[in-house]
Amino acid sequence: MTGLVTGSPDDTALERSAMRRIGWRLVPFLILAYFVSFLDRVNVGFAAIQMNHDVGLSATVFGWGAGIFFLGYFLMEIPSNLMLERYGARLWIARIMATWGLISGAMALVQGPWSFIGLRFLLGVAEAGFFPGVILYLTYWFPSAYRARIVGIFMISIPISSFLGSPISGALLGLSGWGLRGWQWLFILEGLPAVLMAFAVLWLLPNGPRDAAWLPAEERDWLERQLRDEGARNTRRGQTGKPPLWEVLRDRRLALFAAIYFGSTASSYGLSFWTPQIVKGFGLGNVETGLLNSIPYGFASVAMILWGRHSDRMGERRWHLALSFLVLALGLAGGTVLSGLGPMVAALTVAAVGVYMLKGPFWALATEHLPPSTAAASIAAINAVGNLGGFLGPYLIGAIKDGTGSFTLSLLPLVAFALLSAGLSLVPGRVAQPAPGARRPSAA
Repeated sequence: MTGLVTGSPDDTALERSAMRRIGWRLVPFLILAYFVSFLDRVNVGFAAIQMNHDVGLSATVFGWGAGIFFLGYFLMEIPSNLMLERYGARLWIARIMATWGLISGAMALVQGPWSFIGLRFLLGVAEAGFFPGVILYLTYWFPSAYRARIVGIFMISIPISSFLGSPISGALLGLSGWGLRGWQWLFILEGLPAVLMAFAVLWLLPNGPRDAAWLPAEERDWLERQLRDEGARNTRRGQTGKPPLWEVLRDRRLALFAAIYFGSTASSYGLSFWTPQIVKGFGLGNVETGLLNSIPYGFASVAMILWGRHSDRMGERRWHLALSFLVLALGLAGGTVLSGLGPMVAALTVAAVGVYMLKGPFWALATEHLPPSTAAASIAAINAVGNLGGFLGPYLIGAIKDGTGSFTLSLLPLVAFALLSAGLSLVPGRVAQPAPGARRPSAA
């Protein structure tokens, strides 16, 4: 997290020191928080191995319930992010983590389809605003030239949550006691860390640079000057004032970014929710399923960091984004035609690499083209609409699985979403061009 741009020797030294200090102080904690968030969001894929039979859930109902999380998420995303901007990151992120942890643990009480669907919806309502809130929060601390790598580093918690969480979740399915089955213990034990971390947020997370007693004054002044200069560049591009919410939502850039992100989330959550059952279908035990399910995400973790760094180094976003979607489509397509456990895991690995490579370039591109005055609402709107893909993808997989009996055929819609998003990533026009005056990082 060292400085990557040129300038006067004094400014360069301040930049390197500030970015290193801020990065090591904030990013590891945010990674851990998002690790817990994503684990609680997708552990339902492992719980389904036992839960679907115990409470009578068909593949279609499971897909519906797994995906309805994103309808609750969609409804509360923008209000939650606006509350974060109003009340401060520290208090609001703590509130989000506490409520989602409690509801995640309450998933152990599922008795049938309606309680499953209802609790998943409430989990989406509770968690809404966390991810876009953190993306907004990072813009308070990091100039745009750093954002692809920082977002990539932060979002490494997604593949790591599956890489580490898969064997843990598989092992937890073997627990029993006090009248509870393994899937119930899984929800309880994996929901508890979110509640505990809510208290840690209140202690460790400052609202912004002005509240960071650990940041030296000269580094704080340098950072605020850089962020102010970026805001001035946006003002010269005509991005002035703070328009009403309805006008923000009419911005054609939001529609484009949301459409691109839709393809990402449809594929990402389709894989996260269903891959454990796809792998389990080859006759493996729970622990073996967990270990094999972790393989794609180990490779994806490395690819996410390297691709985000490469995007920053080259100062290029669109082609990095489009190529990521093409890798994703290639892996998904392979999953529809290959047979056997080894080839299927290989195809899922390529797909996972593609879906996580795109995260850093996407959010860097989006935040570089959003005016600071509307960033909270804009980021939330993109994430909220785009995450509706997280509803449609899992639902389509479940419905096609019930209709055809085949998991491989159910991957075809995800291939189409990935290819569409690859094309949209290259849509010409002002939104796809680098921001005037944006600083281009030099080699790391």
